[in-house]
Amino acid sequence: MKLPPNRIDGFVRRPEPGIRAVLLYGPDSGAVRDYADTLARGVVDPPTDPFRVAELASAEIGRDPARLVDEVFAMSLSGGRRLVRVRDATDAVAPALEAALKGGESDTLIVLEADELTPRSALRKLGEGADTVATIACYMPDEEAIGRFIHRQLADARVAVDGEAEHLLATLLVGDRQIARREVEKLIAYAGEGGRIDLEAVRASIGDATERSLDDLAMAVAEGDLEGVDRALAKLPPEGGEAIGILRAVQRHFLRLHQLAVMIDGGDAPDAAMAALRPPVFFKAKAAIRGQARRWNQAQLGESLRRLIDAEAECKRTGRPPETVCAATLMAIARAAARKN
Repeated sequence: MKLPPNRIDGFVRRPEPGIRAVLLYGPDSGAVRDYADTLARGVVDPPTDPFRVAELASAEIGRDPARLVDEVFAMSLSGGRRLVRVRDATDAVAPALEAALKGGESDTLIVLEADELTPRSALRKLGEGADTVATIACYMPDEEAIGRFIHRQLADARVAVDGEAEHLLATLLVGDRQIARREVEKLIAYAGEGGRIDLEAVRASIGDATERSLDDLAMAVAEGDLEGVDRALAKLPPEGGEAIGILRAVQRHFLRLHQLAVMIDGGDAPDAAMAALRPPVFFKAKAAIRGQARRWNQAQLGESLRRLIDAEAECKRTGRPPETVCAATLMAIARAAARKN
């Protein structure tokens, strides 16, 4: 059976009775690993017990399909439920999985981790057609989905969070669920049960360097500073460098410029319009923002926003490397800005 998105988080923490295998697949490898780890901990905690956990490679099962069946029906020498985890699962695993499901009763849970599988995939067809298999598609989470995940994680740990801090977390951690989990776990350890996370805690823990780099990048794009765009992209740490997260950071900056343009065109003085923006403009950035408001008009800002949104969609649906799409889009917008100087 195929799980809808709104059931996934609850399911991986407590799979339904009768489910013997879970197939995780899709381009979001971080979500695939995170869900697999959560399922594994639900069976064996920690999930490293050699007597209760078997890890198999897809190629190994393809060469010897009986290996999966043997592991599924092996007895647990130390007691408790067993787990079989199949990494990099491909269609080569499908015959062995089908044999294991038909081989009799077993309380062993099989967790299969795969990359993108097309609707024609034998493994995906088997999973979606079997009552005892749950299939979970893992696609890149947007800011709203990451925000919901962070909110649940903090609520489970009984840690409160300020609204601005929660929004910043979702902004910084969009694009990889596993990285988001690790970073929020650091904040939970910092705050402690019953504690509270504020904006400064987020910046001190994970946000400061990445946020500054994203701010520098957005400013360079709007200024038409091509060398600055290159420098800002290079300074982003790997965990803050996902293409979609970068595109959204620049989108937010251009949305603020668009808001500013609307207010100025409506008769507000530039400084009064800037003072009305929320969150407030950082005092050191006011001169640059004032200059950008003079450089861009509403129509041009709207066109740049359309480009950024189209680039995000292209990152999700094509085989072109997302980082290439992102860099090309930002450079094109920065060149347009440079021509205004």
